[in-house]
Amino acid sequence: MEASRQDEYREFVAMRSTALLRLAVLLTGGDRHAAEDLLQIALMKAYGRWARIEQPEAYVRQIMYRQQVNRWRLRRHHAEVTVPVLPESGGEEGAGADLELRVALWAALGRLSKRQRAVVVLRYFEDLPEAEVAALLGCPVGTVRSTAHRSLAKLRALVPDLDPGGPGEQQLPLGYTAKEMQT
Repeated sequence: MEASRQDEYREFVAMRSTALLRLAVLLTGGDRHAAEDLLQIALMKAYGRWARIEQPEAYVRQIMYRQQVNRWRLRRHHAEVTVPVLPESGGEEGAGADLELRVALWAALGRLSKRQRAVVVLRYFEDLPEAEVAALLGCPVGTVRSTAHRSLAKLRALVPDLDPGGPGEQQLPLGYTAKEMQT
């Protein structure tokens, strides 16, 4: 690869790796080590084709989605490992309730099945249309809709504070927007 393309790649990794790692953590159900592995694999695959990539972030995200779906398929019969309760962290006063809600959401996401978590992350956190989620997961659009409905119902049952008063298709679980969940 020529030097200018290597510099572009390094700049892309430096600027976007934090956001891509957040996505990887969501896709892996909060497993930081698996998320780092997922991101590393995606960046490695992108590096090999860097000269031909027109939209690098979309390309890397697509690799991450597909790689994680492949992992789920391979580990379909293995028990899922639960994540221990997150430790308390110091923060602003008044942010405690918000922090507790976020911790509860992370824990609830970990209790969803792999497919349910994938649908919620892709549909609501990544804001992908149902058809694209269906294509990524290799299932019909109706399955995505029903899985999203059941997943949101389960999240609301696990964390009652998430229910903003009614199910809105455009509204994220717990009433957060995608930007709020990424911070």
